[in-house]
Amino acid sequence: MAFNADVKLDTLGLFCPMPIIKTSKKIKDLVVGQVLEVVSDDEGIKKDMPAWCETTGHEFLGLEEELNGRTMHYRTYVKKSK
Repeated sequence: MAFNADVKLDTLGLFCPMPIIKTSKKIKDLVVGQVLEVVSDDEGIKKDMPAWCETTGHEFLGLEEELNGRTMHYRTYVKKSK
């Protein structure tokens, strides 16, 4: 699955709840319709990001997992909806 993100947010090394807090702040800088890519190595983002999107009304587009050395990186994609 390939997504075209307008903005990328690196939250590597941060753990719950920081990736969601940073996402919440960053998405305010986007305009409706833009896509934010959030990169994290916190496995919790797999459940946290869809739940945050459901709560806030933004559209969760998907998740990609990629093994980077010994560390799994998660890329989530959120479309600003309001």
